[in-house]
Formats: sequence, C-alpha cells, structure tokens
Amino acid sequence: MTTQKSDPVGVGIIGCGTISPQYLENLPLYPGLEVVACSYIDIDRAKSRVQEYGVSKYCSVEQLLSDPNVDIVLNLTTPDAHAQVSLAAIAAGKHVYNEKPLAIDREDGSAILNAARSQGVRVGCPPDTFLGGGIQTCRGLIDAGEIGRPFAATAFFASHGHESWHPDPAFYYQRGGGPMFDMGPYYLTCLVALLGPIQRVTGSYTKATAERTITSEPRHGEIITVEVPTHVTGILKFADGAVAIVITSFDVWASELPRIEIYGTEGTLSVPNPNNFGGPVRLKQGRTDHWANVPLT
Repeated sequence: MTTQKSDPVGVGIIGCGTISPQYLENLPLYPGLEVVACSYIDIDRAKSRVQEYGVSKYCSVEQLLSDPNVDIVLNLTTPDAHAQVSLAAIAAGKHVYNEKPLAIDREDGSAILNAARSQGVRVGCPPDTFLGGGIQTCRGLIDAGEIGRPFAATAFFASHGHESWHPDPAFYYQRGGGPMFDMGPYYLTCLVALLGPIQRVTGSYTKATAERTITSEPRHGEIITVEVPTHVTGILKFADGAVAIVITSFDVWASELPRIEIYGTEGTLSVPNPNNFGGPVRLKQGRTDHWANVPLT
C-alpha cells in the first residue's frame, strides 16, 4: 500500500534575483508546497527575500542542499550557473525545477537529465504557458480541423533588450543570454505544442551593436559588452513536414509583426503571446472576409 506525504513539499530556492518575487508570491498559493529556505551568492539579498516573504531561513547553497526539509530545489540562478547548481541538487537527492533555459548547451542539458534518471528524481523547466487557455484553445482548433492541415508557421519576438528597465541587465548579453535563450523557449515550446516535434533546424544570427548603455537604475550609465548574438533567425522543419520561421531579437526598436501565426490548408490561426497564459486567439478561415475572435477554452 502506498502512502502519501501529508506534510507540504519543501521548496528551497537558490537564486534570489529579479525573477524570484514571482515565485515567492505564487508558491504560497499552493497548499501542498512550502518555501523553507533561500540561498543566493549575495547573502544580503537572500536575507532580504526571507524577511520580505516570511520564509523560514536563508543559508548557504551547501546548507540548503543538505537540509532534509528541502524536497525540491528551485534553481533561479543565471543561465550560466543552471547546470552546475542543478547537478549539485540532483546529487543531493533533490528534485529540481530549473528556470529556463535548462542549460546553455546540449551536453549540460543531457547531463542533467541523465543524472536525474540515475538518482531517481524529477526535473522540470519552464515554460508552462503552453498549458494556459490561449495556446490550449489553439490546440483545440487545430485538432478540430478548423484550419485544415497545418503546413507552416511564423514566430516573432522583437524588442530592444533589457537595459532600459532591468536593474541588472548585463547577464542578458553574456554567455547563456541573448534573445533565443531568454524568450525563444516560449516560442519554440508553443510551436512544438501545436505542430509536434522539430526534426531539423537551420539558423543564422548577428548582433547590431557591440556595446549597450544601461539607462535603468541602479547601474545607469554603465556599459555592457555584448558577448552573444542579439538577433537570431531560424528555419524549422517539423517531423510531420510543416516548416516555420522564427526570429528572436534584442535589436529591434519597433515591429508590427504578429507573435505567432499557424498556416493551414483551410485557414490561418493567430496565436497569442506565448509568454502569457491567455488570449486573444483569432481565426480566419478560407475565403471569409474577417477574423473571428475565439473564446478561450
């Protein structure tokens, strides 16, 4: 007979940067979870988060990983540290939920998954927005044949980066950063959810400028050296024969291109922003002269 654990599942957070408040605000909404510890390279930041959100304690990474009350490690470190932290957590017998990207190269990503299998623990990674009403409504429309057979898609993310608003934007332009690692996972996950597995990828990239000037506080006026591509394009071939064009950019000032469109033999589907859970979802079938707004399922 299998018994279920009655106590909340303990979550230990490693990384208390800009994204951490979203987790610290939302995790308490789930009665089966409890944040029991926070750790960060900047221990004062960890202390501040603990005090702000009423977490039991802050501690070193080593102390967090050895804490028997921590069942899941929530890895919110910068992308270049994802693999190291996740592998250490897995070695300590902890389940891991790792902010995207899972890792910054294929070898590290495979190492994380292989280690988890060996240790008998689970690994999770965003994005989960494809489970929301917007993309699931699109999934239902495709399954119902509303656009016929999907044969192509376009996906565009275009912005001018993070240095005008983020308090510490440098890592977006360092190894592990760039628009494909930052926003690409939302768009690629959406496309895979709607069109199936990707069979082949062809890509190219550039960067518009070698330096960025921070205009946000507290680092206003500092110069960032751009180390990674900031405009990435890709052509995707899906296993069922569909093709797609993907563009992700931190170099574009403005664009009127749609987020994602799916093209079928009987119509076109306008997919909502995959960074969000909701809509709008719009459908234009065949030779009809208007777009229809589709209620979310």
